[in-house]
Amino acid sequence: MQLDGPLITTDALARAVTEPGLRVFDTTVYLRPNPRGFGYVPESGRKDWALGHIPGAGFLDLISDLSDASTDLPFMMPAAETLATTLGRHGIGDDSTVVLYNTGFPMWSTRVWWMLRSIGFSRVAVLDGGLDKWRREGRPLETGAISHPPAVLRARPQPDRWVDRAAMEAMVARGEPVTVNALSPEVYSGAKNQYGRAGHIPGTHNVYYAELLDAASGEFLPPERLAPVFAASGALAASNVVCYCGGGISATMDALALELCGQRSVAIYDGSMSEWVRDPALPLKLGMTP
Repeated sequence: MQLDGPLITTDALARAVTEPGLRVFDTTVYLRPNPRGFGYVPESGRKDWALGHIPGAGFLDLISDLSDASTDLPFMMPAAETLATTLGRHGIGDDSTVVLYNTGFPMWSTRVWWMLRSIGFSRVAVLDGGLDKWRREGRPLETGAISHPPAVLRARPQPDRWVDRAAMEAMVARGEPVTVNALSPEVYSGAKNQYGRAGHIPGTHNVYYAELLDAASGEFLPPERLAPVFAASGALAASNVVCYCGGGISATMDALALELCGQRSVAIYDGSMSEWVRDPALPLKLGMTP
């Protein structure tokens, strides 16, 4: 199966769904409001996957399988070799083609897309419009467990696709490179205190992930409509861009949109606000200006 970029249409997937070597996965996670404080409580979408999924689609659990268990920060990237071994157990091998989808905003699919790309695997795409569009079009669903024979996936890490807290601190001190916050304007500005300390990392621009999609179809906007969304940040002309959000998830939607616009030098701050807010000495800025 030939992929033409980071996205695949529902039509193209429907034509290819039985091709050998294709691995399709639901990556859905639900974020429930935290009844005991700030942030969210993540809930796996596995139960809903079992009730109805795209034919042949397995389930990748970001919460239990694809996150670093050695830290209490949510959804952190595991070691590249660990991730490759886990995905190999799910049947993803060096010669596989992978399509990812989820329910709702495609941030969970784009997160796993980014993780795969960061270990050197390029034959991966996100289903544009996700399961919601597939359902609206009346396409078939099936139930029951799906399993693929284990495969060998070799990790070829690309560490420049990630930055850590120390790198972010240095960037704030230097005032570079261009850094994009994918959260809502309310959270970015500090009007809504979502993570325990309000505001955004100084010098970072707001490009809200929801603005990247067509509201009716849930598909990513075409590059000519995405470019104006990023215009004020200068991200398309920058030599390097860093994206962050609450936990390194919705930031990957911005990363995919930047790639659609031709920007290839992008990294994700994996700890994002979940890590930054823990140290009261680290600065945050209120308001809508970087």
